[in-house]
Amino acid sequence: MKQLLLGDEAVALGALHAGLSGVYAYPGTPSTEITEFIQHSPLAKERRIHSRWCTNEKTAMEAALGMSYAGKRALVCMKHVGMNVCADAFVNSAITGVNGGLVVLAADDPSMHSSQNEQDSRFYGKFALIPIFEPSNQQEAYDMMAQAFDLSEALKEPVLLRIVTRLAHSRAAVETGEARPENAMTPSTDQWVLLPGIARRKYAALLEKQPLMEQAAATSAFNRWERNDARLGIIACGIGYNYVKEALGDTGNLLKISQYPLPAADIRRLAAESEAILVVEDGQPVVEQDIKALLGADYPVKGRLSGDLPRTGELTPDTVGAAVGRPSAAGHAAAHHLAGRPPQLCQGCGHRDVYGALVRIIDEYPEARVFGDIGCYTLGALPPFKALASCVDMGASITMAKGAADAGLRPSIAVIGDSTFTHSGMTGLLDAINENTPITVIISDNLTTGMTGGQDSAGLNKYEAICLGLGMDPAHLHVVTPLPKNIPDIARIIRDEIAYEGVSVIIPRRECIQTAARHARAAKKTQEEPA
Repeated sequence: MKQLLLGDEAVALGALHAGLSGVYAYPGTPSTEITEFIQHSPLAKERRIHSRWCTNEKTAMEAALGMSYAGKRALVCMKHVGMNVCADAFVNSAITGVNGGLVVLAADDPSMHSSQNEQDSRFYGKFALIPIFEPSNQQEAYDMMAQAFDLSEALKEPVLLRIVTRLAHSRAAVETGEARPENAMTPSTDQWVLLPGIARRKYAALLEKQPLMEQAAATSAFNRWERNDARLGIIACGIGYNYVKEALGDTGNLLKISQYPLPAADIRRLAAESEAILVVEDGQPVVEQDIKALLGADYPVKGRLSGDLPRTGELTPDTVGAAVGRPSAAGHAAAHHLAGRPPQLCQGCGHRDVYGALVRIIDEYPEARVFGDIGCYTLGALPPFKALASCVDMGASITMAKGAADAGLRPSIAVIGDSTFTHSGMTGLLDAINENTPITVIISDNLTTGMTGGQDSAGLNKYEAICLGLGMDPAHLHVVTPLPKNIPDIARIIRDEIAYEGVSVIIPRRECIQTAARHARAAKKTQEEPA
């Protein structure tokens, strides 16, 4: 049957139909809808497939590896920066190997629509020496899941599947099939202990599998030729294939690549038949660099590194057309003349009241710095508050505030959200508590993971207990309700605590107005339903 699916939904359904037993993820745009689709799937509910959110990407990767060890098929989902969080377990999983199929889904975000950087997750797959799949459309996203799980089990290695925002959040008709049964539980009899002596042996075994991975890519149906007897050779990777077809039609000798390692023989053949090669890949010049190394410095390879394509941001049919001298279609640039509308915190959001109290205080201290974190509340860096001095990565607010305080900066304040705190802020707070560093930590608790759409927060209603368990002095732990009428009291507490020469924690708690509205609608609907 045919279904109209987002790229994320096609990945999710493909995994379900491939016999999935568990999805492990931390919400992050543009990957969030994969896990949400599985959570609401009737098939997943019928089979009781695991689909609870994890505390962070590292715990997700490790739990999925444990499910694989037991013989079941597991999917790990995250956005590209989540790969940094799970890197230790991810890279080592290639050395331990897997038992049940294990697919790691990384959703990259070229143009940084909702991200701090443009990193390309294919580098992680190359680094770990494992196969990589990169769909060019929603149908391939669905089809690749079964292939990826099968290859994972055939090689006994994890497989990386990389998508990008444009694919994740666009819809297309997808021809779907029947769902396979889940694997039986068959715990591995292999030794997954990376003591150096064992790790050396397993790493050698991973290297011995490289020809098998290369052969799988060379014979993959997702890699194909489209020959047109032209002087220009084009290598189109993943979604870049669509930009090439829209911009150039059937012009050029085209090699589509959606499964890695690179098919070296095909690339050499393309080079022999062409005067130059244009590499079209959305993300960083991963393939362009490899092809330069493969063909040598004298062969003309064009792409992002050469300047023929933009070095940053998403590609488009226009940028691909321009790379071969074709003018852009009229009217495509009109949107650039629209006035900018920077994002803002929702009206009535509790974070607003937190910043309302905070800016009153920091205005009194010219040397004060507020270190921010990843979440809705990062918008406190923009007008009208302009409160934040930094936002680097998940959990960095507390550790950066600690480092600044260690350097002598006073007052040093950290603002972190509830979900981010449990994701990677707790360890920083433990460091500060162990040294009784004079910082004030504000855990702005809106009872959800708000920025990605209201998923469950791992530490819901546990934040005071967590802080106390880490050794926080109860006298300097406060819970307040962020409302306009309470701003003077919150400001007073902040003022008192930044004067304290030790660690203090303030937890402003009020439900996100978006999730509160959804809960109210759901409650009303329940009341209106006939008994």
